[in-house]
Amino acid sequence: MIVRAVLPLVVEHGAAVTTSQIARAAGIGEATIFRAFTDKDELVDACVAEALRPDQVIDAMSAIPADLPLAERLAEAASAMAAHMERMGALLGALHGSGYHRSRKPSRDSRRESSTALNEALADVFEPDRDKLRLPPNQLATMFANMLLVRGRQTAEHNPAVPDLVDVLLHGALL
Repeated sequence: MIVRAVLPLVVEHGAAVTTSQIARAAGIGEATIFRAFTDKDELVDACVAEALRPDQVIDAMSAIPADLPLAERLAEAASAMAAHMERMGALLGALHGSGYHRSRKPSRDSRRESSTALNEALADVFEPDRDKLRLPPNQLATMFANMLLVRGRQTAEHNPAVPDLVDVLLHGALL
């Protein structure tokens, strides 16, 4: 509960968020924070771990109706992935901007688990059209996720629109 209440504050203030602000946002006394967390850094680390969790994007992808055309399902999945990346970027950017350095990095296993879970959820978006696909859904999911990740790192002028990415993925680059 504390972590979810504090996430927007960390996005706004970075590591400069005060325990007083945290307590007000969570509706608790400042002392309660330190019963749950050793120090503010541990709380901020918990916020980062929460932001990196793929649960929200997986839930959003699971809610995409399977009877929509594949291009529409992929556009919705791309929107869910973009929102997830924006949440992570906003939090990590605010922390970096405030000079914060994580005391604990996510383990390789937890990163792999998150990546696998995201890929499986994205493969499920392809699954209703399995019989029409040249490659298995999990391979297409990996390709599409990579396209979206690269897209997120491009400047606005070099950033292809999601419908264009979906079109190229589904129909190729040739006319």
